[in-house]
Amino acid sequence: MSSDEKPPAPRSLAEALRARDDASLAVLLRSRPDLITPVPTDLTQLATRAGTRASVVRALERLNRFALQTAEALAVAGDPATYDELLGLLAGDAGDPAVAAALPHALGTLREQALVWGDDDRLRLVRTARELLAPSAQHPSPTGLGPTVREATAGMSPGRIQEIVTTAGLPSTHDSVSAVAALTALFTDRKRMAALLDEAPADSLDVLDRLVWGPPYGQVTADPAARLRWLLDRGLLLPTAPGTVVLPREAALHLRAGRAHRSPEPVPPPVEAAAAHRPQMVDSTAAGQAYTALATVEELLKDWDEGGPNVLRAGGLSVRDLKRTAVALDVSEPVAAFWVELAYAAGLLASDGDADERYAATPEYDDWLERPAADRWAQLAQAWLAATRTPGLVGGRDAKERALSALGPGLDRSAAPEVRHRVLTLLAGLPQGAAPSAESLRARMRWERPLRGPQREDDLRGRLAGWTLAEAELLGVTGRGALSAHGRALLGLPPAPAPAEEPEPVGPGDKLPVHRHHRPAGGPETAVPAAPEPLSPAERAAAAATAARVLAPLLPEPLDHVLLQADLTAVAPGPLRRPLAALLGVLADVESKGGATVYRFTPASVRRALDAGRTAADLHAFLAEHSRTPVPQPLAYLIDDVARRHGHLRVGAASAYVRCDDDALLNEILADRRSAGLGLRRLAPTVLAAQADPSTLLEGLRAMGYAPAAESAEGDVLITRADAHRTGPRAAPEPVPEGPPAPDATLLSAAIRAIRAGDLASTAPRKPSTSASAPADGELPRTSSAETLATMQAAVLTGEALWIGYVNAEGAASQRVIAPIRVEGGFVTAYDHTADEVRTYPLHRVTGVAELADDQP
Repeated sequence: MSSDEKPPAPRSLAEALRARDDASLAVLLRSRPDLITPVPTDLTQLATRAGTRASVVRALERLNRFALQTAEALAVAGDPATYDELLGLLAGDAGDPAVAAALPHALGTLREQALVWGDDDRLRLVRTARELLAPSAQHPSPTGLGPTVREATAGMSPGRIQEIVTTAGLPSTHDSVSAVAALTALFTDRKRMAALLDEAPADSLDVLDRLVWGPPYGQVTADPAARLRWLLDRGLLLPTAPGTVVLPREAALHLRAGRAHRSPEPVPPPVEAAAAHRPQMVDSTAAGQAYTALATVEELLKDWDEGGPNVLRAGGLSVRDLKRTAVALDVSEPVAAFWVELAYAAGLLASDGDADERYAATPEYDDWLERPAADRWAQLAQAWLAATRTPGLVGGRDAKERALSALGPGLDRSAAPEVRHRVLTLLAGLPQGAAPSAESLRARMRWERPLRGPQREDDLRGRLAGWTLAEAELLGVTGRGALSAHGRALLGLPPAPAPAEEPEPVGPGDKLPVHRHHRPAGGPETAVPAAPEPLSPAERAAAAATAARVLAPLLPEPLDHVLLQADLTAVAPGPLRRPLAALLGVLADVESKGGATVYRFTPASVRRALDAGRTAADLHAFLAEHSRTPVPQPLAYLIDDVARRHGHLRVGAASAYVRCDDDALLNEILADRRSAGLGLRRLAPTVLAAQADPSTLLEGLRAMGYAPAAESAEGDVLITRADAHRTGPRAAPEPVPEGPPAPDATLLSAAIRAIRAGDLASTAPRKPSTSASAPADGELPRTSSAETLATMQAAVLTGEALWIGYVNAEGAASQRVIAPIRVEGGFVTAYDHTADEVRTYPLHRVTGVAELADDQP
């Protein structure tokens, strides 16, 4: 064949794949990773797997709207179709420049994913995709088109077909096949079809107008009206079942001016900006919210330090516990569910696994607290970005109408990470400081992944996009709706270029520029490149470190002081250093939060500090060291008064007992009516026994205004700490992937090499065989044991290569090309061209051998 000759057109998808280079195969396997699990033995098996229903459905669902419209047009075109025919179905008779510009890219996507094969003059949609997208009585086409004239008249009597042909003004024919062909030619001839419709009554044209864009089926009675009879007599409506008629595809395409779709969408809808802010304002707002996110997670887990809510029998938090958490955090229940799920996704929260199973902080939480604030935020943000658990579903119902609870099963949605990443990437494409319009963002997401058939889960991707915007704002990835600088870094994107002129704040009613994403410089505006590849674990770690570095200067510096006031409060004018915040949180109760936190000292809070092992002198020294104002006298009196009474009563285990050197105080307790429920009785002048357990007795006496201290069996005071309960080591939950994971470069290279080698073995030419049992194409060679051994030994002497069939220990059959080196002891050692290495095979597992043609290795 000369260099000017065109290679022969492929006759099958396998041949089309065989003509691809390794880079093209790698693109296919990366975009459809299910094809590589497990690795196919050859290209024929790869083509077969690419045509299975499950794989085709998965591939179709990942197409953008125009690529899907292109596949739908091919499904109603001829098989095979030409490029011009496809363009006509999409652009119509009048032509559409945008469609013409976008079609090569859409068709290239379909070819790349092995949904379409063949040259431009013989385009073929894979059979499974055609079955899914082509119209039928059980499965209407997404285009709204009905069956062709030939398909609709398949069960019609020859006499009736001849009547239709004659009434339509065509000469009668001798057979039904030519009559159907003549009617089809009439409907596809624009001039003759226009002349026929000019004769139609206005009522008949109204009927066609109602059916033209689908559904193409209608109901008729046994005695149809005149307007319907006119259409039935000329084949413009054809019966498909008793009482049911259909508008033929050719007639509908004429009425549609040749278009398969009412509204082709070659260009993605732009993401519009709803507001614009100064980038510095966006970054500072996002940084403030990031710090609030850290404080909220700390507050949540501090509240669960001594053991959080119980785990439901079916898993998750109860509705009551979620409400309590929301009240404690001063947020709504959906927001509380988000914070709980975020801590869980980051590995900071888990169930303790005890018999009375409860939620508690993990050991990772203690390590997390010791890290810098920016690093802690980056860990939370990375966990959110990669998590498949979807807090927005909490409170809804699953497919079996079971309630979905926070931390419970059923919240994983494999599309969540991809949607979050894509939403933030679209935000990154807007001008700096621009916040998107939520509706335009959802429209863009629907264009990129349109739903086919019934809307599963009520447009889950659209809801995920809305939740992403809200959660990104809560977490501080965005500020005022716009992507922050540290949010860009989290995605692994380079810093945005500084704007030539900072935009002024824009009100909701002002007009804003429309921004079109990812238009290549100098290229057509219709070009829609593929979404960026997901980051590898190393790249994610590097992006998180970069985001932390960008965020760190924006976070407030922790303070080492508070302002004590005479009304028994302390004001923290900003975030406090961790040791100061930890001890102050024990010594006082938080009264209000915001830019400044207000703490209030009470007898109960001071007693809590004393229970934790602090003395009155420790507390006085602590306050004097960390207060910028003198310690108020009322606060000093409060500490001394509580300390003087603290531990005067001692509670131990009898069931429980109270001992005190002051018998008058014990008499006072016995005389108090509030002690009746404790079951107290005097054992000695300084000892009271109780029927209640020690913890109940402690709480009861404290409720009566006393300050008892617990003691051990040896009589030592027990020191209680708030951070005593932790789970065992727990790993963060693994995201649930959407189908097989995308293969990395190493796996792709190895897989393509194995597929090529297997294909070489299965397609290598063999010498003609005179044996009656010569294998058919695709079958393993079959020879007797003696013939196999003799052929192997002869090949060792001549150095020739052989084609063998081999069955491994798992029972998997394969074809291989080998060059035998040694045959002994029931084994053959040979250079395996398929695996490109020397291997040893048991002869009893070789099904047969055949010699290769002389020009083969």
